[in-house]
Amino acid sequence: MNSRFFIDRPIFAWVIALFIVVLGAAAITKLPVAQYPTVAPPAIVITAVYPGASAQVMEDSVLSVIEQELNGSPGLIYMEAAADASGTGTLTATFEPGSDVAVAQIEVQNRLSRATPRLPSAVTQQGVRVDKARSNFLMFVMLTSSNANWDPVALGDYAVRNIQPELLRVPGVGQVQLFGTEKAMRVWLDPQKLQGVGLSTNDVNNAIRAQNLQVSAGSIGGLPNLTGQTQYATVKVNGQLSSTEQFGQILLRANADGSSVRLRDVARIEVAGQAYASSSRLNGMPATGLGIQLSPTGNALAAATGVRERMAQLQAYMPEGVRYEVPYDSSKFVRISIHEVVKTLIEAIVLVFIVMLVFLQNIRYTLIPTIVVPVALLGTFGVMLAMGFSINVLTLFGMVLAIGILVDDAIVVVENVERIMADEGLPPREATVKAMGQITGAIIGITVVLISVFVPMAFFSGSVGNIYRQFSLAMVASMVFSATMALSLTPALCATLLKPVSPEHHHKQGFFGLFNRRFKQATHGYEAGVARMLPKAKRWLLVYGAIVAAAAFMYQRLPNSFLPNEDQGYLIINVQLPPGATQDRTLAAMEKVEQFFMAQPEVDKVVGVLGFSFSGSGQNAALAFVPLKPWDERSGKEHSAQALAGRAFGALMGVRDAFIFALSPPPIPELGTATGFNFRLQDRAGLGHDALLAARNQLLGMASQSKVLQGVRPDGLEDAPQLQLDIDRERAAAMGVGFDAVGSVLSTALGSAYINDFPSAGRLQRVIVQAEARTRMQPDDVLRLTVPNNKGQLVPLSAIGNVRWVTGPVQTVRYNGYPAMKIGGDAAAGYSTGDAMAEMERLAAQLPQGFGYEWTGQSREEKLSGAQAGILLAFSMLAVFLCLAALYESWSIPVAVLLVVPLGVLGSLAGVWLRGMPNDVYFKVGLITIIGLSAKNAILIIEFAKDLQAEGKGLVEATLAACHLRFRPIIMTSFAFILGVLPLAIASGAGSASQRAIGTGVMGGMVTATVLAVFLVPVFFVVVRRWFPATGHEAPHGTHIGSAAIDAAVADLPTPDKPR
Repeated sequence: MNSRFFIDRPIFAWVIALFIVVLGAAAITKLPVAQYPTVAPPAIVITAVYPGASAQVMEDSVLSVIEQELNGSPGLIYMEAAADASGTGTLTATFEPGSDVAVAQIEVQNRLSRATPRLPSAVTQQGVRVDKARSNFLMFVMLTSSNANWDPVALGDYAVRNIQPELLRVPGVGQVQLFGTEKAMRVWLDPQKLQGVGLSTNDVNNAIRAQNLQVSAGSIGGLPNLTGQTQYATVKVNGQLSSTEQFGQILLRANADGSSVRLRDVARIEVAGQAYASSSRLNGMPATGLGIQLSPTGNALAAATGVRERMAQLQAYMPEGVRYEVPYDSSKFVRISIHEVVKTLIEAIVLVFIVMLVFLQNIRYTLIPTIVVPVALLGTFGVMLAMGFSINVLTLFGMVLAIGILVDDAIVVVENVERIMADEGLPPREATVKAMGQITGAIIGITVVLISVFVPMAFFSGSVGNIYRQFSLAMVASMVFSATMALSLTPALCATLLKPVSPEHHHKQGFFGLFNRRFKQATHGYEAGVARMLPKAKRWLLVYGAIVAAAAFMYQRLPNSFLPNEDQGYLIINVQLPPGATQDRTLAAMEKVEQFFMAQPEVDKVVGVLGFSFSGSGQNAALAFVPLKPWDERSGKEHSAQALAGRAFGALMGVRDAFIFALSPPPIPELGTATGFNFRLQDRAGLGHDALLAARNQLLGMASQSKVLQGVRPDGLEDAPQLQLDIDRERAAAMGVGFDAVGSVLSTALGSAYINDFPSAGRLQRVIVQAEARTRMQPDDVLRLTVPNNKGQLVPLSAIGNVRWVTGPVQTVRYNGYPAMKIGGDAAAGYSTGDAMAEMERLAAQLPQGFGYEWTGQSREEKLSGAQAGILLAFSMLAVFLCLAALYESWSIPVAVLLVVPLGVLGSLAGVWLRGMPNDVYFKVGLITIIGLSAKNAILIIEFAKDLQAEGKGLVEATLAACHLRFRPIIMTSFAFILGVLPLAIASGAGSASQRAIGTGVMGGMVTATVLAVFLVPVFFVVVRRWFPATGHEAPHGTHIGSAAIDAAVADLPTPDKPR
């Protein structure tokens, strides 16, 4: 790009800049806002219901059948199936990041249709659902009522009819899960009355099926009709029954004497709840809950806002006494963390402005780089929109890092123009032309290097690749705009805005005068120091070797992690009761949890869900979400979410009947439900459930002894007592009882049978038959049930079988087709998740033959990110080397530039080491940024030294002259960058852990990259040039750099040929 063109046409430069500004400003209004980009791999969830089935039956007859068909789906990375004793089973198929969710869903549905003919009829009648929602909850909407007529069942029915469908239509909402129940026609059978009239449960089911029927009865006068037919009408038959009275009239048997047996004679009929598996509570009171899950492509902020707006509209239509609350909304954290990063962005711009003002001491000089920053940032927003990105924490971090780099190019130009005007007395326009001739090469070099550092980040796969891509794009786009502005708008502004400089420009009074004198002394001291170092270059290379060794040692010792854990403003409480515990006991434990949290000053509300937890579903499982008060109301570490979780863990250990875990949500909720690691122990040799359980217990025992691990726990429901019914098949056959008849009676009486539907206020609802609660409470009640034989006589189960207690699984898990056990845990204090994962692998290796393990969720991503980091760093270094070689037409100059990198890396490591931070994704991004910035400082010196040498100066003299010329811009740009990231390094409040993680490494690295590089870069250049002298065909430069002022400044420095 020819800067002369823009110096002559400043309005043209302004027009380009204004175009960028307008497009960028328009893009901001269109860009979606999110906390993180879609990082988690897309998942498809298959849900099946098999009423009355045990977990093992559900696994064998439903989930393993579907699993076999799903194997080999394109892009499938892992699948996990879980079956609960409540008769529900879920299979989650997770696909490669970047897969099209809609295509994956169609693929899953196609494969499911192949498995459907092999599934039990009870499962297909209930319907097998295929959803593409995320696993975590975005928010909860709770309905409560002060009206006695609206009990939880009525509220649940109202929610299903009027609220759930409305919320599902909100853009971005994937699924709305009801924690409550809609209404159904419940037929409660009395087995003794049935026996008294000689009927079986099958007779009842068949009678309802036959008499509650939708009839399409045709019409009279339909075509083809007779000539002269004048009337046409459809025929209507009341086939479907709609009230309890009509169902009570269903005829079960008509006797020869004219008497009859009707359904009301053997059963109690009512409109009641369809399911009783889960219920919800708000602040200790019963309520109906709707858990809203985001669709894989949904935007959290937009969806949460849409849900709140829709609920505000629906409030007008709610019955008297019914109201809603949104007690839990995870998008609040997204909103406030984005707000915090924007605040940091503004602080960074202000600090950079102050640095420039102190160094340049003139508001005009300072304004020029300040104008460039918004132009480049707005341009970046435009590119983000074009690439389909969102405004999120990561892209904004990229911009905060970029601010320091953005002003660099402009500072380098302005500083060079100002120096030429002061030293050579040229007017602004001529000084700008000369300055651009000298500096264009360095600006292009710096931009190419920085882009080549960040581009390899964009090509990484997996969730971590998604994170890197956000940074990569934000940084590269802003740097391209920055360089474009530095070569167009900045010179145009310099030529038009600046005024000629008087020779006494630097001899000021007051603060600026003092600063200039001190800085001049520092510059002379620096130049003298470099002059003394150059003759002893080999000695300094040994020092450099020690620095590289120290950096390598620290990098090896740095603990690994994925992302820092944040205080997200809420806790998740998992409540687990002993196997076989009923919902009454679970409720009692939940009340204690509610009492504890309601008494804590940090807690805003408590949302409880009974019968459901992230471990699994069942009467002995419950879950509580505890939203906390805003961050500014609970400042101080003792009021953080982590501190509250620690207190809760200690206080709730005293609840004797339950295991209660308070968990902090992980940084990216889609990748798991708690911090720490997600481990799956697999039975790969078909050794059976008991052997797998023994291996799991052995592993947990070893983990409890380890210093590296803490809180290692089984992440599921424990085996529970089960009632085994043994049927004597020979005796049953002798009595004419078929095994299918036994199965049918048991599944209806003890499970429940969904017969068909009835119309209820414009909606079809289920007709469900089940035995009365009091007739299915004890083991003996099972043996009292009667089964019809082939002669129509009723045979009690006690005649053909007996019962005994056994222990069996209430939840079974399969991972990638193998029976598995879920294990969760955390690293002990002082250890990282990487250490904890390595320890788990070491312990798992000690298990008997036939057991394997796999990592899932966030742990799997952490493994992948760790493996990719080294390659990423190597690629970035290689890219820098090749770009510099091409730019300078030299193989040796890039070596001198790259030798600087370990100096920055040492500072990054020292920074995170001192603050006890791990080597996580943010640290790696910081490290890559430091590679580019270290090289930038080196280029500023080496570019000038090379050109001065080409002008005929000796090697050492050219190097010292370059140091003299570039010391001020290097210090200035480095200070601008360091202060630009200072707000990140010292951040507090929401989302501050991520800001500190990235700010600390970058700031530490920049400090050492500046302090050490200004001394060691001249040494590297001199050594490399002595070993590989200039060849004469290196890229030439256009403008003369040397001047009398430079020669005078360097003349009195000691060099090897003129020692002091």
